[in-house]
Amino acid sequence: MKIIVPMAGMGKRLRPHTLTTPKPLLPIAGKPIVQRLVEDIVAIYKGQVDEIAYIVGDFGKEAENHLLAVAEKLGANGTIYYQEEALGTAHAIHCAGNSVSGEVIVAFADTLFRADFQLDPTADGVIWVKTVENPKQFGVVTLTPEGHINAFVEKPTEFVSDLAIIGIYYFKNGDELMQEIQYLLDNDIRDKGEFQLTNALENMKNKGRRFVAGKVDDWMDCGNKENVLATNTKILDYLANDSTDLYLPDNARFQNAWIIEPSFIGEGVSIENCIVGPHVSIGKGSQLKNVIVKESILREYSQVENAVIENSILGNHSQFKGKALTLNLGDYTEA
Repeated sequence: MKIIVPMAGMGKRLRPHTLTTPKPLLPIAGKPIVQRLVEDIVAIYKGQVDEIAYIVGDFGKEAENHLLAVAEKLGANGTIYYQEEALGTAHAIHCAGNSVSGEVIVAFADTLFRADFQLDPTADGVIWVKTVENPKQFGVVTLTPEGHINAFVEKPTEFVSDLAIIGIYYFKNGDELMQEIQYLLDNDIRDKGEFQLTNALENMKNKGRRFVAGKVDDWMDCGNKENVLATNTKILDYLANDSTDLYLPDNARFQNAWIIEPSFIGEGVSIENCIVGPHVSIGKGSQLKNVIVKESILREYSQVENAVIENSILGNHSQFKGKALTLNLGDYTEA
């Protein structure tokens, strides 16, 4: 099995954080989104993953080396491909064409999930879907009474189905997928100005390939600040229930600190006179003093003093200092 991870998007809805960090490398509960994604797939799949291929933009060597290290840790070869122009989902996969062969899982790196990862051996592919309120924003599928997919529609302007494709796919034959994508590019077949994977899937279906819908228990979007924070909360809850990944590192410093679980504390963090949590992730090397923080992400080496923080994301090496006040207010006073 190979895992193909398109992740070259600019992440405009998550600025200013994505001005310096690619969206898939933003941390959720102490790990980059893409790292959690591929680790989850490998853990749930339980088979041998031979290669993890990442399609990136201009991320820089440090980010690329991190991605390759993630693949190596999971026992797979890591490969980096580049998508220099955003021309759609099918085009992104085409950029990794040398790796799209045999059995492949394609997973777009802007969502996390909890899903049933059983692969139907009689199907040519599995498309994981989830019911959504506004299907106009997504590619959707329609199903036969037996649960087979009989249509793929990209961002329908009128209601067709509320079963949204979450961005995770299994293909028994990656070579056939590449042939259909190549056909789209060779004939300049675009949908809404881009080369769409749903068009390639529709062509494969029309040639007799059978796709089934995969069951999704939870689909966590990481597209904007509010969704990132909500996903951070859910992942921390899952980790607490699974009794994994959450710990207090030996080199963290706590003085008069109350940590409300579930929260993630990184290496070398210093917390003094603080209430932290629930649902807080603090990156390594950060320093907090006289702070109350909950439902937030503080990235690496952030410094916060004399503050109350909620539903917030603080970037790497950011500094925020509030005011420490001594008050003597009389009755009915407003300040």
